[in-house]
Amino acid sequence: MVLTPPRFNPRCYRAGGANSDRNGRIALKRRDAALFNVIRHHPASFSAARIALHTARRAALNSRFRTLALSPMNKALELKKAKRTPLLLLAAAACVFVVTALMPRGVWIDGIKAVAEAAMVGALADWFAVAALFRRVPIPVVSAHTAIIPRNKHKIADNLAVFVQDKFLDVPSLVGLIKKHDPAQSITRWLTEPANTARLGNYVVKLTSGILDLTDDVRIQVFIKDALRDVLAKVDLSQSMGSILDTLTKDGRHQELLDAGIEQVVALLREPQARQFIAERIVDWVKSEYPKMEKILPSAWLGEKGAETIANAVNRMLEQVSENPTHQLRQKFDDAAHKLIVKLKSDPAFLEKGEEFKRYLVEGEALALYVKDMWGELRAWLKRDLQSSESALHARVVAAGQWVGRELANDPALRQSLNDHLEDAARAMAPEFAQFLTRHISDTVKNWDPHEMSRQIELNIGKDLQYIRINGTVVGGFIGLLLYGSSLVFDLLRMHIG
Repeated sequence: MVLTPPRFNPRCYRAGGANSDRNGRIALKRRDAALFNVIRHHPASFSAARIALHTARRAALNSRFRTLALSPMNKALELKKAKRTPLLLLAAAACVFVVTALMPRGVWIDGIKAVAEAAMVGALADWFAVAALFRRVPIPVVSAHTAIIPRNKHKIADNLAVFVQDKFLDVPSLVGLIKKHDPAQSITRWLTEPANTARLGNYVVKLTSGILDLTDDVRIQVFIKDALRDVLAKVDLSQSMGSILDTLTKDGRHQELLDAGIEQVVALLREPQARQFIAERIVDWVKSEYPKMEKILPSAWLGEKGAETIANAVNRMLEQVSENPTHQLRQKFDDAAHKLIVKLKSDPAFLEKGEEFKRYLVEGEALALYVKDMWGELRAWLKRDLQSSESALHARVVAAGQWVGRELANDPALRQSLNDHLEDAARAMAPEFAQFLTRHISDTVKNWDPHEMSRQIELNIGKDLQYIRINGTVVGGFIGLLLYGSSLVFDLLRMHIG
């Protein structure tokens, strides 16, 4: 059996224009084709697939109708439709009134006429009440109290802003919201999902890539260079170096550095390459200083023996220094370090040298070239990494998100601490944020055109206000009936008493 996908019915849409209908048809056709493939490849699941197809089409249509209902054009149509019902009720009451007024009087005719009169009064009164909210009604005397929303735009703006501030942005409401929803637990659940951390990494990569595309390299370089120059201009290099050395020499730390240096020199002198180098230098010295004797003497042997002698002598001396904490060389090294610290801090010559070096860094081109090369290398690395399928930045963001999720999941105290910090932040930021947002709401509403503002409010709530007119017509009719019945009762009582 050959199955064909169900045809799309364009009459499903009643509003939204040609473009919206065409887009809706395309979307539903794609959905139908996908589900039809399921039916074709899995005949056993034909019934379930038909149900899925029907459900999907209904969901798509409901979503489409919700979208269309939000458009201003459809709101205007709905408002026009809503106004039609109370208008028809008013017209019906007027027709009944005219008909009963032309008919011979009687108890039933007068009663129906009274109901029609009261219904018209209620309908017209409520029509005036609703219309007076949005536009000027040209009725003498009372017209000054119509167009309430356009005339009171500034008051509405201020009152709306205060209402939002008092009811939604006050500190107890925000803190209570945090306590109710436990955002730390929500963050934990979100971060423990691998798909979410991968999505977070994608967002960071896209954001970074966008920032790199928008940045001006020259301005970034100038910014970094100016920042470094400002930092260097505030630093006294000589004094700073003196302070650093002073810190490093406390508790004999510089002696540890001397010991490390001695170990390196001893290890170097034990290397055959180092001894060969010393021997070659000795031979070169003999050739240059005593050329005639060099022809007679075994210079190569002298070089080897001299290198061995020098290396052994230096080794013995350094071993003695290393084994003796009070060795004279250590004391001289200690004195030299302290003298250097004093000179760096107080000697005018050292201070001037420090200032000269700082001027060279600040005013020279070396810093600008260094910043340019550094930013260029960083930008190029970021570009390569962001374009790579195995981005290191993406991997680090994902790993960081997973780590945070695990830590929050395994540490209830940490989650509580996060909630406490969010509550403290809400208490600290809520007043300023509330003032900013309410001021923004107030200023925005005040800047609206009064008639456009009135129209937008009517489009959004005018449909529901038409029930006031309908209720006014119905309630007015009942009140008219009640009053007419009361008048009959009073007439009977008067006749009985008379």
